[in-house]
Amino acid sequence: MSDASSSLPTLETRDLDVEIAARRLVEGLSFKISPGEFLAVLGENGVGKTLTMHTLAGLRAPGAGSILLKGRELATWPRRELAGVLGLLAQSSEDPFPSTVLETALIGRHPHIEFWRWESDRDLGIARGALADVDLTDREGRSVETLSGGERRRLAIATVLTQDPVLYLLDEPTNHLDPHHQLEVLKLFRARADQGRTVIASLHDATLAARFADQVLLLYGDGTWTYGPSAAVLDAPHLTRLYHTAIHELDFRGRRVFVSE
Repeated sequence: MSDASSSLPTLETRDLDVEIAARRLVEGLSFKISPGEFLAVLGENGVGKTLTMHTLAGLRAPGAGSILLKGRELATWPRRELAGVLGLLAQSSEDPFPSTVLETALIGRHPHIEFWRWESDRDLGIARGALADVDLTDREGRSVETLSGGERRRLAIATVLTQDPVLYLLDEPTNHLDPHHQLEVLKLFRARADQGRTVIASLHDATLAARFADQVLLLYGDGTWTYGPSAAVLDAPHLTRLYHTAIHELDFRGRRVFVSE
């Protein structure tokens, strides 16, 4: 890889608008996020977090502005090539066909496998490693239909880990997870960022965002937004405005914790 391409941000937005039903939820969003960074997106329900994630993934057109992935306009990426670079974890997922846990995780390898080829031993190893990462090793032969909601969420996470993209877009990855697995999952993606990947995750917990994210994007739902380093953006005044309730910052064993009244 050339020095020029390696210095490009993974993702850049320029004056991006996110709209639905003639309502502009995000207006003029401009930011850059580079390899090795973890961005947390926070906001109340209905402010456009999921729509913004889908727009960044290329699933819907922006109302205005542009998105660049590795320096190229997102809309110009062929879908198969894009799937090898960008991985999206949706808020919820469905399994229309019967499959085992391992077979589902292996779906993440499809962008990397040539047409009419079976999964290699390497692909199987990557999938099994991802299942181990989310504590599902002993369930790989089970039908997906037999899993609990939390186990199914962890399988969806294992599938995107198996995909191994450059950019992870995670829409509320901690949904349906108990506190232990919430922390373990965010540690996994923090580790991926530390290894040079880029992570964008929508979260509801400002305390978790402060612990794991380098950058933070706050969406207020009226078109306005705040973006910057988590140490500067995650504070009581910003979060009180964001959630329309009094938020206080506490120190617990050297970590910042945010609580509401």
